[in-house]
Formats: sequence, structure tokens, C-alpha cells
Amino acid sequence: MEEDLKTSAKGQILSIRDLPTLPRVLDEVSKLVKNPNTSIEAIAKVISRDQVLSAKVLKMVNSPVYGFPGRISSVQHSLVLLGFNVIRGVIISTSVFDIMSKAMQGLWEHSIGCALATGLVARKAKLKDPEEFSVCGLLHDLGKVVAAVQLPELHKAVGEAVRGQDMRWFEAEKAVLGFGHDRINAWLADHWHLPAAIKEAMSSHHRPERAQFYPLHASAAHVGDFIVRVFEYGSGGDDQVVPLSEQALKILGLKLGDLDEIMDDFSENLGEVSSVTFGPEDEAPAPGKA
Repeated sequence: MEEDLKTSAKGQILSIRDLPTLPRVLDEVSKLVKNPNTSIEAIAKVISRDQVLSAKVLKMVNSPVYGFPGRISSVQHSLVLLGFNVIRGVIISTSVFDIMSKAMQGLWEHSIGCALATGLVARKAKLKDPEEFSVCGLLHDLGKVVAAVQLPELHKAVGEAVRGQDMRWFEAEKAVLGFGHDRINAWLADHWHLPAAIKEAMSSHHRPERAQFYPLHASAAHVGDFIVRVFEYGSGGDDQVVPLSEQALKILGLKLGDLDEIMDDFSENLGEVSSVTFGPEDEAPAPGKA
């Protein structure tokens, strides 16, 4: 019975007709990237044809989330500094949240906060390509907002369980759906052909010790989620701080003292990240308001 529910829900989640349509430009760019002879200039030219999307990409990449605030002036420069996987993650997240911004209030702010925190964790742990770790944080809750649109009645029941039984969103999802947004994230990552490291972070951020191939990515996203919840920035659907996995800190080679320093950096950058919104209705909440 439970497997039938999962199969049915997966079908609804991945319904092509209803799933948010990613910009056509992303398909074109993905094809170009597969050709080893394609230049960055050619890829940038395709993205730049969509002026609204280009503006959103530049607004995001110039935030403190990626460590180059105010210094990236073109899509081509973004691609050189950050790489295609990061830009693709930015395009997917801004496109999905743009379409679904009312589905879960506060989730966009929670997500960009987590992107900032995850990137800071990666830098503190001296991991290669911290910008890609930021994308893991940005996309870690994508399954929640997609489920809100694709499974509205079940989503409503999850919210009622959170409020009525004082449950964490993740626990309520498993009680109502039989699985959490981590499972949905894995389906979405496959559907959108996301890199394996980003997929594992999205699907294992609640239990990073179970990550088989990319435990660093899953652990960084886990710690990033913990930090943004401590600061109560935005809303992940509930107001509870996720339990911090000691194993995640061990995997990253970090100590509790390092965590304090990361939180100080997070606090310093939070004001600038608050400005990364897309539209008059998307004003970020002040810290402490979930």
C-alpha cells in the first residue's frame, strides 16, 4: 500500500504537464555543454538572449552567496568564475521559485540563507569549488515547494500535522506521504539531470552520514541548513532547528569552534543576502521572523 502511494505520488510530482517549465534556454545550453568544442562565449550568448533570466542570474551570483559580491558584470564572466553547474543550479532555483513563490512563504529566503551558510561551511573546511556547495544549499528544499504545487491536498495535511502535532516538516512528510522531500529531491535531480554531487546533497542533507558517494556535499548542506534555522531566517515550513549531526562535522573536518566562526560570518553577510529577491512581493523577512 505504501509503495502504491509512493509510485502514485512520484507520478504526480514528475507530471510533465504540471512540473514548472524550466527556461528553454537551459535545454539549449545543456546541449552546447555536451560538445567539447563549444566556447563559454557561445553558452553565455544563449543565456543572455533571455534578458530577465540573465538579470536574475547576475543578481544572484553577485550576492555574498558565491563570494564575488558586486564584481561579476556579465553572464560570460559568471560562467568563467563559477562554472556551468553553478549557473545551471541558479537558473533552476530562480525559475522554480519564481513560478511557485506563493506555494511556501519564506522558503526562498530560507534557501538563499542555506546557500550562503553552505558556501561558508565549504570555505571553512577548505573544500574545492565552494560555489558548487552553495548550489547544494540553494536546492536542498526544492522538493518541498514542488510538492506544494503538485500534491496540494497532501501538502496541506503535512502543514496541519506540523502545526497540530508540533512535528518537524520532514517528520510530518513521512507520516503523511510515507516519504520526505529528500526522496522528491532525488526524483527531481534525475528528471533535470543534475550532477551526482548536487543530487546526493539534495537527497541526503537530513542524514549526511548515509551519503554513499559525496558525503562532503551532503554534510555541508546539512550544517548550512542547521545554521540558517538557528538564525530563524526565512521558513523551512516549521520553526524547529534540525538536530546537528556530529558525524557531518567529522566528515567535514570541523570543530564546534569552527561552527561559531561560520555563524559570525553568516550574521555579517545576512543583510546583503536579504536583497536577493525577485519581485515586489518577495521581500525577505528580517532575521528572527520565520
